[in-house]
Amino acid sequence: MKALSLKILIPSLITSAILTGCGGSSNSPISTAQSSTQTQSSEEASAPEPFKIGLLPDTQGGTDTQGQAHVSIYPMREVLAHQASAGVDMVIAVGDLTDKGSDIEFAEWRSVADTYAEQGIEFMPLMGNHETSYAYTYNWIENMKNFIPEDAVHMPDYEWINYYVVRENVAVFALAYYNLPVAFSWIKETVESLEGIEHIVVASHDGLIGAKYGQTLEQIVDGTKDDDWVYSVQPQIREFFADNDVVYVQGHEHQYQRSLVSAKTTLETFPSSSTPTGGNYRMDTYTQIMSGNASYKGYEFRFGERELVQMIVSQKNATMENGSENFDVNSAMLTFTGPRLDYEAYYASHTATSNDADQDFTAEWQLMDKFSRTKNRCESVIYPNSILSDTRPVLVFQTRYMTNECYADDGSYVNLVGGQNNTFNRTDTRTRDLGFTPGLTRAESMNDLLRLAYQWLYQVHENWSPNLNSPLRVVPDYDAEELLIPETTIDLKEHITLSWQTSTNTASDILIVSGTQNQTGIYQDDYGVLKDIEVDTGLGNSQTDGSAKQAVVLPITATKEWDISTAVSDAYAVQFTAAETYDAATVVLGVLTGDEWQPVAPSSCVVDSAWTDSYLTTPPTLDAGCEDYPLTGYDSEFGNRWWVVLNRDAELALIGQ
Repeated sequence: MKALSLKILIPSLITSAILTGCGGSSNSPISTAQSSTQTQSSEEASAPEPFKIGLLPDTQGGTDTQGQAHVSIYPMREVLAHQASAGVDMVIAVGDLTDKGSDIEFAEWRSVADTYAEQGIEFMPLMGNHETSYAYTYNWIENMKNFIPEDAVHMPDYEWINYYVVRENVAVFALAYYNLPVAFSWIKETVESLEGIEHIVVASHDGLIGAKYGQTLEQIVDGTKDDDWVYSVQPQIREFFADNDVVYVQGHEHQYQRSLVSAKTTLETFPSSSTPTGGNYRMDTYTQIMSGNASYKGYEFRFGERELVQMIVSQKNATMENGSENFDVNSAMLTFTGPRLDYEAYYASHTATSNDADQDFTAEWQLMDKFSRTKNRCESVIYPNSILSDTRPVLVFQTRYMTNECYADDGSYVNLVGGQNNTFNRTDTRTRDLGFTPGLTRAESMNDLLRLAYQWLYQVHENWSPNLNSPLRVVPDYDAEELLIPETTIDLKEHITLSWQTSTNTASDILIVSGTQNQTGIYQDDYGVLKDIEVDTGLGNSQTDGSAKQAVVLPITATKEWDISTAVSDAYAVQFTAAETYDAATVVLGVLTGDEWQPVAPSSCVVDSAWTDSYLTTPPTLDAGCEDYPLTGYDSEFGNRWWVVLNRDAELALIGQ
């Protein structure tokens, strides 16, 4: 445990009466520059510089009436303009830059990218299947060698195909389509040799777990007999990525999705906390981001959530098919600041289908997904409350905001102590099928194919291991010799993180609560058509008992909008217990608002009571004006313990009064 002397010797600024044992005398904001009288430390003087990465999704433009393929210039232009205005340092182009790999397309791509490269933005382009299938290596190198950073370290025998760079404390790998298993040993050896790296980004065109595709589906379950180049390393990749907290980004799917992929299985991936000997520990997962779309085509959600190893927390697509009236263009950004990662993903709707002048558009960007976290964190997946009451309460299927303790370096700890996940997004998938050919495919029979599906993708439904998306997730049709993955309705999960960040401008370390307000109760079908979760029943056989997921009653705060910039979460309670070295007479629980720290509530609005769950439904009576602040309390009997009821992500810390 680090020394606390600088953090606890904060002069008291109390000038008026305080709530018994609590403190908190003023409601005036406390500037980050004025929240203590400490002199600026060398740590503050050398605060890490942010490093920001933008993700550029597939930019295929299709083929014109003369048969010439093009780049989707309008979406690409809007993404790069948006990211440049946000101050990105680097752009990862996640493959399928072109449709046919022609010189004309490469020239079109460069005509847009050159403008931003000249402004100092780095590019890390990688090959998609439309480059590996249609372009020659010569053309790729000639067109991309001036974009790939000069200091990039290239994988031996795969130069210009797979490479990495280090920027600040971030290692960024770029891999061609289907090259993740090929490059895995090289990635592992490289990571083990690097020093001072806190973040790892691995980018490729496709991934292990897909929405429409995915190497596990294509190369293992539906793979060729004895072709083990993915089969032999897939579990090791998941384990290594989880151990190293990798952020994996990809294109290929023409839709946006963020999910957690487990190193083991989802039912063995327990919420995290801390232990007396090991401190805080993370969940055994890594983050997978499908970057979305910047092309003139969109894909439907085909095979659904791979429940055995995947937990989806965000999903959006738009296909201009089957009732969908538009495409999406997506712009996502990762910002690394020391041990902290902030992520934002935006979308804009458009109807452009070519580079004709009448198809030009200006993107109206809306925030659709976000998270903030540090390396020192605890985390949980909070499931939607649509789980039937008679479903066995398996260890991981928690629908309430309840966590064990998560410790800061200064000895303080925090836990979530109340609230229910009543606001969640819902999405449909379509029916797909898989076949087998004895002697050619890995599966030699229908039962073989069924076994592979359950070994690698889908959760077998039993009372002790319920599949929340259907009791019949995989259905063999022996007559047709096809394995069906039936259409179903999926309710998304929330990935809640409690992160700690050291600070020199607050009394205590800073708690970052993230993941509470990313879902608003919106419902879409497999092609992206909006439905109404409060009216429309889900698809048949999507509930654990074989029925359809029913329409739900949302809280009045649910917006049912994709834009989450003004969204609020379900009410949840945070309990903040300070280390014994803190004097409650000199500090108060504060919240970061903009760039200023201020008390969560004035002292007259702070309840002198331990937290009780009944406060969520029957809050205590407070003075007039207190309704403008979150319900806040101080447990004077316990001492050094505060609690607050919130309805959004927040940064909390003890601050001087």
